[in-house]
Amino acid sequence: MTRRILFYVQHLMGVGHVFRAMRIVRALVDAGHTVDLIHGGLPIPNFDAAGAMVHLLPPLKAGTSVFNDLEDGDGKPAGDDYKARRRDMLLTVFEAGGHDALITEAFPFGRRQMRFELMPLLEAAKRRAKPPVVIASVRDILQENRKPGRDRETVATLKTHFDHVLVHGDPDFAGLDLTFPLYTEIVDMVRHTGIVAPEPPMPPASASERFDVVVSVGGGALGRELLFAAAGAKPLSKLADARWCIVTGLGFAEKDRVALESALTGDVELCTFLPDLASAMAAAELSISRCGYNTTADIFATGCRAIVVPLADGTETEQLRRAELLDRKGYAARLDPAEQTPAKLATAIDRAMERQRTAPPPVDLGGAAETARLVSQILAERP
Repeated sequence: MTRRILFYVQHLMGVGHVFRAMRIVRALVDAGHTVDLIHGGLPIPNFDAAGAMVHLLPPLKAGTSVFNDLEDGDGKPAGDDYKARRRDMLLTVFEAGGHDALITEAFPFGRRQMRFELMPLLEAAKRRAKPPVVIASVRDILQENRKPGRDRETVATLKTHFDHVLVHGDPDFAGLDLTFPLYTEIVDMVRHTGIVAPEPPMPPASASERFDVVVSVGGGALGRELLFAAAGAKPLSKLADARWCIVTGLGFAEKDRVALESALTGDVELCTFLPDLASAMAAAELSISRCGYNTTADIFATGCRAIVVPLADGTETEQLRRAELLDRKGYAARLDPAEQTPAKLATAIDRAMERQRTAPPPVDLGGAAETARLVSQILAERP
């Protein structure tokens, strides 16, 4: 039976959340559901809503100097009027839709900055004569240095406003219990879906699209040090004569791009965005990257030799934890963020190339399809 679903996603810096949401939305549409996709971040290339009806809110992004200070699309502080306009647009879509389910990406485990519009949405859902099923969609590994009381607040919000929590991970790799201390209090609400991975990678269409080494840093806003280390490591490594692709990400500063271009040697293609990173990695001998959720899914899906250098900005813990697990389980080599220098990275490259390439690891990668199956089951069992 076709049901109508409202799916809310908001990116503030990196775009990984949105691409994971797009894979889930595609699976929901393929399962026969009608999806209203609410997107409130800056525009993204290759944004494919896969049959969903897209509703764009006035864009918000993380503050340039303070992450929690939201800015509009022009980089100006987002005032109360701007936020109220977003909230009202969101509520209008909800009130007109008659949705059977409401899915929030990350919230209430993250995206606290969006409470100004999400709490009114949840209250509106609760007031309906027949409230929609409310589902939290969340990645497997959370930020671990949350403020005191934050986890307790998350549990209270879940118990008051949510019916289910779908965790997009394989518990044999990392379950929600690993990084959410109050997991036992919500365990009855939780289902793990498996990793939301890309479609099976396709081989490059031509030799000109094939690279031996792919370097990527997600959105790029915090990738400068790794990209310059990679550029400097190339001539020092055994892959000096190989064909490299360095993907800067959408948030890489233009002045840094100019400086990076001047630092490149040999056969290197510098690009802002690869629409199919997984296919590029599948054809490559080595991936060098940060350690976000989507890049890790690509490593799992391709079985590519990989070096991961987790983001470590003094507060970030998710990538550190993910990189630790990948290294311990033998799925990738971890390079400490303090060692992302050309010489250290070149040594890591040479060591990685001594390993035989193996088959993709035995990690559940069916998270998108399983999410659609679980949502369909939840709605079918609804009184």
